[in-house]
Amino acid sequence: MAANLPYAEEVRPEAPFPMPAIQLPSFPERDFRITDYGAVEGGEADNTLALRQAITACHDAGGGRVVVPPGTWLTGAIHLKSNVNLHLAEGAVLLFSDDPKDYLPAVQTSWEGMECFNYSPLIYAFECDNVALSGKGTLRPRMGTWTRWFARPPAHMEALKQLYNLAAKGVPVEKRQMAVGENNMRPDFVQFNRCRNVLIEDLKIRNSPFWCIHLLLCDGAVVRRVDISAHGHNNDGIDLALSRNIVVEDCTFDQGDDAIALKSGSNQDGWRLHTPTENVVVRRCTIRRGHQLVAIGSDLSGGIRNVYVHDCISSNDTDSAPIYLVFIKTNRGRGGFVENIWMENISAQSTRAGVLGIDTDVLYQWRDLVPIYEERRTAIRGIHLTNIKIGETDTPFTILGDAQMPVKDIFMKDITVTKARGRPHRYENAEGIHEDNVRVIEFLADAQGGN
Repeated sequence: MAANLPYAEEVRPEAPFPMPAIQLPSFPERDFRITDYGAVEGGEADNTLALRQAITACHDAGGGRVVVPPGTWLTGAIHLKSNVNLHLAEGAVLLFSDDPKDYLPAVQTSWEGMECFNYSPLIYAFECDNVALSGKGTLRPRMGTWTRWFARPPAHMEALKQLYNLAAKGVPVEKRQMAVGENNMRPDFVQFNRCRNVLIEDLKIRNSPFWCIHLLLCDGAVVRRVDISAHGHNNDGIDLALSRNIVVEDCTFDQGDDAIALKSGSNQDGWRLHTPTENVVVRRCTIRRGHQLVAIGSDLSGGIRNVYVHDCISSNDTDSAPIYLVFIKTNRGRGGFVENIWMENISAQSTRAGVLGIDTDVLYQWRDLVPIYEERRTAIRGIHLTNIKIGETDTPFTILGDAQMPVKDIFMKDITVTKARGRPHRYENAEGIHEDNVRVIEFLADAQGGN
C-alpha cells in the first residue's frame, strides 16, 4: 500500500455471527484527470489509451483519484491498479464499446463458477489492493453485440461443454482459452478478481453484457449506494463468489436476473479453490425487479456461510416481483455447504413463488448437456427467517431436499403472508423445521394445491 495514505474509514456491521470491521480503501488527495492524458468527450473518440495512461500514472505516483469529468467518454476495457480510485463525476458517462476485440487479450476470469481465460470484463481489477470505483456518474455499455450474444446457439453450448470438461479434468486455467471463435462467452461488466480492500459506491449501472458486479476471490469489500438497472440475459446485480468480509448496503436493483447472488465455484473448480463465501451483510437494499432478492448457488461447491440480509424491501406487483426472497439451489454434483443464513426485517408487496425456496436438483442447461463426474451432496442447515411481511405469494415455503442429505434446521419466526395462492408449504426431505408465529391470513379461492 502506498505510504502516507489518509486514515481509512471502517465499516462495522452488526451480524448474528462474528463479523470483522471492514477497512475501506484510502487514497492520497491528488487527482489525475483523464483529459490531461488526451481523453476527448462526445462518445465517438476512443479514450481507452487515455484512461490506461491516467490509471498507470496514478498508480506509479503512489495512488489517488483518476477523474472522469462530466460528459460521455467512449472506451474499451479499463484495467484498474492498486491504490487507484476511478471516480466518475456527476454527469459523467463511461460508454463502453461492444466490439469484442476491445476486450482482448483474454484475462483470467470465470464463467458460471469455472475459471478460464475469456474476454476482459469491461472494468477489471486483478490482484489489486486498496482500489475503488466511485462517483455519481454512470457506467453504460453499447449493447448491440452483447444482445446478439444473449442467445445460446450450438457453438456457444459446445463451448460451455468444453469448459465444463476442462475444469472437471483439472486442466490448468491458463489452458482454458475461451475467447475464441463463436464461443460468444460474454464478459462481466465490473469484476474485481483476487482483490483486497475494495470500494464501489454511488454509481449508476445501466445494462450489462453479463453479470453487473462480480467480486471473485476478494477479501474485504463494501458496495454502497449503487443503482443498477439491467434486463438482459444473466444480468445479476451483484455476484459474490469465493469472497469474504463483504457489506452491500443502500443499493437499488432492477434486474433481469437475481439482485444478489452468492456463489463459490462449480464442482471441481470450487473444490480446488476451497474458499467459502462467508461473512456477508446485505442491508437496506431495494429490489424493483429481479428473480430473487438473494440467490445462493447453484455454483456453491466451496460453501456459503455466515450471511445476514436485513431491512430490505420490494414493492413490486406480482408480474415484476421477485420469485423468492431467498432461493438456495444446488444439485447432486455440487458438494459444498450452505449454513448460518439469516434474513430479517424484510417486506415485499408480493413474490411470484414464495418467501423461501430450497431446491437440491437444479441443473438448468447442464441436465442433458454434460455428465456428473462425481456426486457430492450439499449440506444445507441453519436457515433463519424472522420478521418478514409479504402481501401476496404462491406457496410461501418450498423445501425440496435430497433424500441422501436432507435439509436441516430451518427457523421461521414472525412471518406474515396476507394472501397465498398455493399450499401453506411444501416440504420434502427436510428435518427440524421450526415455525413460530408464521401466518397466512387468506388463501385465495383458486388455490388448489399450488406448487
